Amino acid sequence: MTTASSAPLRHRLGRALLRRVPLLGALAGILLALWLVSVHDVGAVASAFGRVGPAGLAAVVLVRTLILLLCGFAWAKVADASGIGTGPFLLLRFVREGVNVLLPVASVGGEVLGGRLLTFWGVAGPLAAAGIVVDLFFQVIGLALFALAGALLLAQVENAQAARLATWCAEGLVVSAIVLSAFFAVQRLGGAGAVERRLAALGRRFLRETAPSPDARPGVQGALDTLWARSRWCSLMQGFCLHMAAWLLGALEIWIALKCIGVADVSFAEAVVLESLSQAIKSAAFPVPSGLGVQEGGLVLLGALFGIDADTALALSLVKRVPDVVLGLPSLLLWQLIEGRRSLVARPRGEVG
Repeated sequence: MTTASSAPLRHRLGRALLRRVPLLGALAGILLALWLVSVHDVGAVASAFGRVGPAGLAAVVLVRTLILLLCGFAWAKVADASGIGTGPFLLLRFVREGVNVLLPVASVGGEVLGGRLLTFWGVAGPLAAAGIVVDLFFQVIGLALFALAGALLLAQVENAQAARLATWCAEGLVVSAIVLSAFFAVQRLGGAGAVERRLAALGRRFLRETAPSPDARPGVQGALDTLWARSRWCSLMQGFCLHMAAWLLGALEIWIALKCIGVADVSFAEAVVLESLSQAIKSAAFPVPSGLGVQEGGLVLLGALFGIDADTALALSLVKRVPDVVLGLPSLLLWQLIEGRRSLVARPRGEVG
């Protein structure tokens, strides 16, 4: 029989375990990455990575920069109901990415932080939170459609293993469609109260705040209704299209890297399969920060279907990690700069009644 004293203890233990999920995910990812490296030829991986060269790495970083700019414009399109302009969304999109790829925050800390920092430009807390929710929804919808395109292209490969993988991807996408439909229903049918409480809890956990922000008062559902208003559907669709363009542009990263490594016969369609399905695998393992080990394993698995050896696939993953660091470190410094200028924040606007 459960006693009154044991219930709070269980709750405290559950919260403590939940707080450690990102760290546990990071540890699991590091171990997986180390195992993948240990069972393959490190010298061959380093040689393949070296063939990319400074010019190839610069091109990959440039493509990633364009991707994040597109995502920033998309966020502004779906979330800017306060009239603050595009600039803050572009800056904070880089911060969101830097936090997600370089800190142990289970790939959601960047979104929580991005919503919080947006209030520094005078956006009301509920509206900032709602904007993050809608932007993330369109981003995930875009990834699901991108993964569907990858699965359809993979199904054309005359390979039994490719056919099985395409079938598994299709089954996973059916589940994703159900989850995304439920997520949309929560936003549109007045179920955002729970979302609001979870966002506030995540913010306090990841940002080590002991009390809710003054802007974290009820109103997320009203803000969601504002963003989903019929008059804004043109902006919402523009944001969605920008996210789709960003996902497709990600395939260019892989195509450039493989060409530089020396895989001359890779087609852009094959790059789409590699990028779309590796990103889907990485997203499914969201508790692992930046998909450590998961991205590498996914590219090894998928690359084998197109005759790409494991050493080359691991080198490809390393190339994709370069923009994470090159763009992520300045983004973390930008975050600290913004925090330091918090005293210059204007009064919140865009309140939703």
